[in-house]
Amino acid sequence: MISFESTGSFDNTERFLSRMSKGDIFKALESYGQVGVAALAGSTPVESGVTSASWGYTVKKTRGSWAIEWTNSNIVAGVPIVILLQYGHGTGTGGYVMGRDFINPAIRPIFDRIAEEVWKVVTSA
Repeated sequence: MISFESTGSFDNTERFLSRMSKGDIFKALESYGQVGVAALAGSTPVESGVTSASWGYTVKKTRGSWAIEWTNSNIVAGVPIVILLQYGHGTGTGGYVMGRDFINPAIRPIFDRIAEEVWKVVTSA
């Protein structure tokens, strides 16, 4: 048998849970979406500038979670150009163009800032 006894009030706990359930912690995701677009655009290799200018984002809420989805709309012949730049690709003449990891270094600081802000909200609630 397990039992526990408590004295005092659960007001602070109830306030914390109420704030968390409203999703206040995720309001900043919209601004982080914009910051991420700027970071990705700034780090995208530029030849014509089309891929760099094609970044966008959406903030999605699903049951119990939120997400930022960064997208790039530069697609040629059904192929997302950003994927070719990131991972590399073969050429029409039999050569190979090596990919360059520019997405992860650009977006990692954004992830770190989001985690830091969320931690502050959770620990100060």
